[in-house]
Amino acid sequence: MQFFSKSLDKLKGALRRTARVLNTDVRTLFIPGRQIDEGFLDELEQKLLQADVGVTNVETIVTEVRERWRLGRIRNAEEAESIVRAKFLEMVAGATPQDRELHFAASGPTVVLVAGINGAGKTTSIAKLAWLARNELKLKVMVCASDTFRAAAVDQLTIWAERIGVEIVKHKMGADPAAVAYDACEAAKSRGIDLLIVDTAGRLHTQEHLMRELTKIRDVVAKRIEGAPHEVLLVLDATTGQNAVAQARNFAAAIGVTGIMLAKLDGTAKGGVVISIRQQLNIPVKFIGLGETPQDIESFEPARFVDALFGGAEV
Repeated sequence: MQFFSKSLDKLKGALRRTARVLNTDVRTLFIPGRQIDEGFLDELEQKLLQADVGVTNVETIVTEVRERWRLGRIRNAEEAESIVRAKFLEMVAGATPQDRELHFAASGPTVVLVAGINGAGKTTSIAKLAWLARNELKLKVMVCASDTFRAAAVDQLTIWAERIGVEIVKHKMGADPAAVAYDACEAAKSRGIDLLIVDTAGRLHTQEHLMRELTKIRDVVAKRIEGAPHEVLLVLDATTGQNAVAQARNFAAAIGVTGIMLAKLDGTAKGGVVISIRQQLNIPVKFIGLGETPQDIESFEPARFVDALFGGAEV
């Protein structure tokens, strides 16, 4: 299932800083009539690197533009922009539309495990996903507060659950996270819940013992509900750039991440990191966060994303 906002305005607004880096406000890089030369190619490379597209990807894109220019197939910046757009789309659209959708259980509760380091926007992202499922997909939703180690984490999720109008299962701070997940699974089955979203304690991806605790939660839900977790979503802070790729790699090894929720695209985000994640890890970006309210969520769709990146003066 996918959900899109009614227009590109919000997405373009969220990506405005990345678009400005890519385009230098569109007038100084892809300006109509500007001829391609080595200076243009150097500037293109610099702007793509600043947008966190990734060194390997930048080399691929710039090499293709340079080769077509040398062969006389393109001559001006407008033609170069078309190539860059096409390469962007090719790089982010490797996953099929089905891979980018939220996968549901054939019967019984669907369990979505949500992971991420502290500060990545995990709790807010869970609220957005819960709002989307309840209000747009018309599902009966429950959230599980298994982030029992961080001060106020349970309270924060409780406030969001009440505000959105979804059920919550929680224990006291310091409780065993796996025990909370166990209770949530049992409650979801007995109450006819369609979607159970399990929060987990923020883990530093370099701390192996903490990652093992996260694996324990995954194993508990797998035993209580057939096929669970049906999705393992990793929340990444888009503003961290290439460090987000390192986080994704480590979480994927520990818990089998099936999709990315890219948060904080409304801040100083460098949205090109989407390309790096897709190219290096082959993990689809499923959702992007565009603001602080529960409604500020977009189902990721490559063509819309690329169009927003190159929104030019409208952005």
